[in-house]
Amino acid sequence: MTLIKSISGIRGTIGGNVGDNLTPLDVVKFAAAYGVWVKQQRLKDNYKVVVGRDARISGKMIQNLVMNTLVGQGIHVVNVGLSTTPTVEMAVPMEHADGGIILTASHNPKQWNALKLLNKDGEFLNGEEGAKILEIAESDNIEFSDVDNLGKITKNQAYFDLHIIEVLDLPLVTVKAIEQARFKVVVDGVNSSGGVVIPLLLERLGVDVIKLYCEPNGHFPHNPEPLKEHLTDLSKHVVKERADFGIVVDPDVDRLAFVDENGDMFGEEYTLVACADYVLSIKPGNTVSNMSSTRALRDVTEKHGGSYEASAVGEVNVVSLMKKNNVVIGGEGNGGIIYPESHYGRDALVGIALFLSLLADKKMRVSELRKTYPDYYMSKKKIELTSGLDVDGILKEIESRYQNEQLTTIDGVKIDFEESWVHLRKSNTEPIVRIYTEAKSQEEANTLADNFIKEISSIANI
Repeated sequence: MTLIKSISGIRGTIGGNVGDNLTPLDVVKFAAAYGVWVKQQRLKDNYKVVVGRDARISGKMIQNLVMNTLVGQGIHVVNVGLSTTPTVEMAVPMEHADGGIILTASHNPKQWNALKLLNKDGEFLNGEEGAKILEIAESDNIEFSDVDNLGKITKNQAYFDLHIIEVLDLPLVTVKAIEQARFKVVVDGVNSSGGVVIPLLLERLGVDVIKLYCEPNGHFPHNPEPLKEHLTDLSKHVVKERADFGIVVDPDVDRLAFVDENGDMFGEEYTLVACADYVLSIKPGNTVSNMSSTRALRDVTEKHGGSYEASAVGEVNVVSLMKKNNVVIGGEGNGGIIYPESHYGRDALVGIALFLSLLADKKMRVSELRKTYPDYYMSKKKIELTSGLDVDGILKEIESRYQNEQLTTIDGVKIDFEESWVHLRKSNTEPIVRIYTEAKSQEEANTLADNFIKEISSIANI
């Protein structure tokens, strides 16, 4: 099955059969269900939805299907065209819209696409709202407008500039200090939206930008997930160009990772740690990340006198706990920075601006900065799901076996040992079980993950 319907949206591969892949009929059905949900939120004369996409090859086709489905329901559409997830999130409240749709499959390869759904605040739908849309889609109880009441499409390509202006206006972004530092940076835009907007942001900050894979044609030059094994070209270019560091984002620009001046990974998990360190040094407070994120955020938060709490995995869960705890910064260890001063969504542009402000303040190299943070090493592995596998039963058995350890079960099973942890959970976006571990050395983290893979395989007889 390469069509995944979940409370966070619909995701699948292009082509194939209806109901098994992301076909035009599936797109129309789900977009129409979202349109019905939008109208159910409040009664009014006119409805408006913002629609944008990343640079995937299928993006224009999917966007036209989505927009014209909404038009057929009498909903006006603001077409922001090639965009990013955080840009669309910011555009929704700016447009006083009733919701937004981003067409992107995030870090998935080019054959994938997806509909990510937003509420009127430009934030992802919660579980109850997502479940309602799935229910509407399955009911086929969808009404369309007559010819005199169709919606209209308005094009607005100003939102990259508006997004950049919003970031530069943040009080903690020290534009003059960054300009004076005269940074030289290599940007890997993975041939998607980031290849356009990230260089624009950096140029406004006086940074010397060297572009790598910044043509937004949707032909990803490497696996688009910003992990070490996919970034050898970026590392080489940073060293070759004698740059201060390298930046890489995923196709929809909500994940951010850095490479230091030696071509070594700063650590995707440490993007949030560094940005939080900077923000907390000026504005102390609390932080939140998800259960699969590094302990280093907890350590840095406590160093600045704040408290840290972990949420279930998923941006909507992180945001919910951030609001509850009134945090000053949060996010996810996959390089997702959520800074409430800007908006409640993962935003690589915000992360880059805060990171540059930190570097300008510290006046140190990126490799030196990394050494100031606690050393934790993470292993991220997975087991492909086979048909009929009782994953919930397997996790229950693991929970029983480790009942004397510190357990958290709000999202799969997390076991906290004294010097390490393991988190086992079903993915919301792929047919896999994720196995994340963290320890004081890479060897220990890898061994811990491998041992749990063996244990799960033994329980499942696979």
